[in-house]
Amino acid sequence: MALDRPRPAPTERLTIREWTDGDADAFAEMNADPKVMATIGPVMSRHDADAMLARVRRHFDEHRFGLWCIDLGGEPLGFCGLSVPWFRDGVEIGWRLRSGWWGNGYATEAARSVLAFAFDVLNLPEVVSFTAEINQRTRRVMERIGLVRDADGDFDHPAIAPDHPLCSHVLYRVSSAQYRAVA
Repeated sequence: MALDRPRPAPTERLTIREWTDGDADAFAEMNADPKVMATIGPVMSRHDADAMLARVRRHFDEHRFGLWCIDLGGEPLGFCGLSVPWFRDGVEIGWRLRSGWWGNGYATEAARSVLAFAFDVLNLPEVVSFTAEINQRTRRVMERIGLVRDADGDFDHPAIAPDHPLCSHVLYRVSSAQYRAVA
């Protein structure tokens, strides 16, 4: 972990930091939870979660950003951050929380800090976000943080079978100018 690497500012309740070895159990628990994964994809084995966490950590080395750990008083709640999708241009903001922490506004709070980082530190021209059409929880967070639905950009996810209920994805986006107009 590069402690001197820039990261989003802490919020009133949360620290947004890189993942440590001690966070691996919480990361695996989150990705093995059927409630968490119901609108994302299949639950992950411990091996798959560890491999994903390794990819998350490598992303920080390859870019100036990644999927940060959302930390509440030393408890890893999940992640929120920025990534480069493998199948499209742009930088995506995304989040995932352990189900026991849902309903407290943590995803929205962390995502606002990450958006500020994207525009104020990284000077990105735009940030996108996408999710399965049926993922209403995530769509509500997207709207609360100021992302706007781009129905013309909706798509079928290339890694999901066309007949699967999670295939159809909605696209949201916000430009730097739109962000600054409401921030």
